[in-house]
Amino acid sequence: MQAQAKEALLDAYWNFVPNTVKRPLNWMRRRWGKATRNVRYFEYEHRREFMRRAFTALRFNVIPGAYAEFGCHGGMTFTLAYRESRRIGYDCPMWAFDSFCGLPPQSLPQDQHPAWTQGALKTSLQRFHRICNFGRVKRKDYRVVPGFYHDTLNVGSFHKDMPDTISLAYIDCDLYTSTKSVMGFLASRLRHGSIVAFDDYYCYAENALAGERLACAEFLKENGRFVFSPYCQFGWHGMSFIVEEKIHWKKINPSLFPNVAF
Repeated sequence: MQAQAKEALLDAYWNFVPNTVKRPLNWMRRRWGKATRNVRYFEYEHRREFMRRAFTALRFNVIPGAYAEFGCHGGMTFTLAYRESRRIGYDCPMWAFDSFCGLPPQSLPQDQHPAWTQGALKTSLQRFHRICNFGRVKRKDYRVVPGFYHDTLNVGSFHKDMPDTISLAYIDCDLYTSTKSVMGFLASRLRHGSIVAFDDYYCYAENALAGERLACAEFLKENGRFVFSPYCQFGWHGMSFIVEEKIHWKKINPSLFPNVAF
């Protein structure tokens, strides 16, 4: 009942409160968060700084491709990515992948985490569009792919209308099974110089590897094509990597680079 009431209030806020009112409220909320050292303020700033660094690197190194976000609850990260990419002059296509009806059920032991319950972290598609509008993200500049990943990312014919190359993949889908589907989708779309960010890389089970970190490790073991070189950590939970073709490391002694996973 409490969760339903919260959803109703959020829908009312985003559907009926005009942006001219929401913007000063948002400004005051962020100022208050900074003054009180609220964790949400620092989460926002860490993500913003990561986006600035990532898009600066992609632009400077001339790495083309799309921005793809997998898990768009709240819309904050997506709007940050849009603003920072445009501020830097990296005008990439923007793609949002989400069920827009919350998390799927935990289907494997590797999915288990007390925070990842079925239906949690829900942002409706309508609310997502309104958040993007509030963040001045132009509707013509982004594409949305609604649905669970085992449906939208695993059907061959559906891939025809997807981005061919992804320069920055931001993975925030929490569950191991969802991340496995995402990594399988990315395998043919990443290129040398792309950046992959895992929002919940350091969210794991108490007695085993799990979630996004396990899915990442298995991808590197099974794929054989890529090396993920550590890039930026953001917040206490997120980690990003530079994608590199393993063939470029072939003549280098791996022992000289202990932090690189082969």
